[in-house]
Amino acid sequence: MATLVGRRVKLARSGRQMKGCCPFHGEKTPSFYVYEDGYHCFGCGAHGDAISFVMQTQGASFMEAVQSLAGEAGLEVPRPSPTAEAAERTRLDLHGVLAAAQKHYRDRLYAPSGAAALAYLRERGLTEETIARFGLGWSGEGRGALAAALAGSNATQGQLLEAGLLRSGEDGDIRGELFFNRVMFPIRDRSGRMISFGGRILGAGQPKYVNGPETPLFSKRRTLYALDQAREAARRPPAEGVDNRVVAVEGYMDVIALHQAGFSAAVAPLGTALTAEQLEELWRLSPSPTLCFDGDAAGARAAARAAQTVLAALAPDRTIRIATLPAGEDPDTLVRRRGPAAFAAVLDAARPLDEALFDLLRSAGGDKTPEQRTAFRMRLEAAAGAIGDKKLGAEYRRSLLDRFFAAARRGAARPQVTQSARPVPGVDGAMLSRARKLTAILLHHPDLARDLEEAFGALPLPDTLRPLRDAMLAWFADAHPGDEGMPVSVEVASRRLDSGALINHLHALGLSLELSGALDETPSCGRPGAQAAEAEAGWWHFYGLMHREGLEHAVESARMHFLARPDDPATLARFNALCLALFRLRRGEQSDLGEEVEGELFDE
Repeated sequence: MATLVGRRVKLARSGRQMKGCCPFHGEKTPSFYVYEDGYHCFGCGAHGDAISFVMQTQGASFMEAVQSLAGEAGLEVPRPSPTAEAAERTRLDLHGVLAAAQKHYRDRLYAPSGAAALAYLRERGLTEETIARFGLGWSGEGRGALAAALAGSNATQGQLLEAGLLRSGEDGDIRGELFFNRVMFPIRDRSGRMISFGGRILGAGQPKYVNGPETPLFSKRRTLYALDQAREAARRPPAEGVDNRVVAVEGYMDVIALHQAGFSAAVAPLGTALTAEQLEELWRLSPSPTLCFDGDAAGARAAARAAQTVLAALAPDRTIRIATLPAGEDPDTLVRRRGPAAFAAVLDAARPLDEALFDLLRSAGGDKTPEQRTAFRMRLEAAAGAIGDKKLGAEYRRSLLDRFFAAARRGAARPQVTQSARPVPGVDGAMLSRARKLTAILLHHPDLARDLEEAFGALPLPDTLRPLRDAMLAWFADAHPGDEGMPVSVEVASRRLDSGALINHLHALGLSLELSGALDETPSCGRPGAQAAEAEAGWWHFYGLMHREGLEHAVESARMHFLARPDDPATLARFNALCLALFRLRRGEQSDLGEEVEGELFDE
């Protein structure tokens, strides 16, 4: 293993292992360790065996990696069946046909008939070197010239049809060339072999872009434009004037403009939303590629679709980042108008998936009203549940809900309106006492957190209680199993049900002083033996004393949920608890006894 890795990484012995600087992310301090049967980077998390190393460093497929390693070891890879060999010969023949077609289109670009197409490419800022590197061409009017030009290479009509260069009717008759009056963009596979074409029409007409059809060589959902060039670039170390960060953008011209500007690992899907197969190709190039989207509504929708595709395949050693372009710009226009530095800034500002996902899901329905926040939270939890790796899914759930509660706290932290300009003696002490009481109720009754944690997280608490609240919310987020129908372990289930586990966890975090302060003020309604309905009604009472407007909003939200689901016992119980809390709050406020009435009801 060390011999294989040592060809690309300078290794030094560290105990029984070898270590060096990781080839998958820029680092100055070695954190990449090589063992007898594999490797692991403690910086970026990349790990695997010899086959994985060849796939990740060379952008190779599994079979390509196996064949490469077998050849080095002097081993013979099992031969394919006669049927597979015949299919491979056909594919090789079609590669040759497409290569001949590409030369024909290239020649036509520089013929008099291609003058308008060549002028178009030059007006888009492309140099002669870039036009040649991408093999751009011109189809002509598509009146049999291609078949005539390829006749000398012994290409048959059947091969041209199978390669996707000719059209046929339902009766099987040839109807002419597929591409006419179009600037031609050769599409190559990861090894640089021709597999299809894309064409852009000049002047009026629809569709503006056309890709070749599905063939034995070409599948749109499995192909990325310029993958062969990006594969080479991603393996090279960074150099002056060259940015080899892997980035997926929208179209042909975006990719070409970026390569010309020095972003040599840019690729694009072929007229489709990003697919799972294309995502796998990206991860072969980099464990953390960037997806770049326009800064408009369409770009946000595309980013949301891509994020959903990514979630199911996420793993600890592979993720994505999401970059957003300035409004009204695409990569092509951005680098032409403002230079490479402007696009580099876009990549520098790319956000981790969890951060971008939070904003995408929030924008899908808002978070202003209790109903919107409830729906938003459900979207966040569903997104975390869609992650195939359940440990990673749990981390995402915690991260997303931490952001959710932090956003709710920011929204709730608005100036309090007082009834009188005269200071009220002891108000800070009273608020701290109430905050401790509602915290204590949740400590003894953690099962209530499912209905209460959003309001708890949004409540402006005294500074001394915030670390305790934040730790409790993190514990609740990790202790809500079964939301997506997943089996629940005994350990996790006991955490969900046992307040003792929560209290021990908080002690272990060094929060004993804050914990004792809350537990010492446990009201009778929140003691361990109290009924859940009584504890919940008491919690909402203390919440209402601290945030009257929040309680009224919660009552209205519960009323709407009850009207929508009147036969649901849990919905009815929550509505009753909230109504009782609001009733008692109003009763206490209307009495001259004030705090005495409050104490009479809930042992304050």
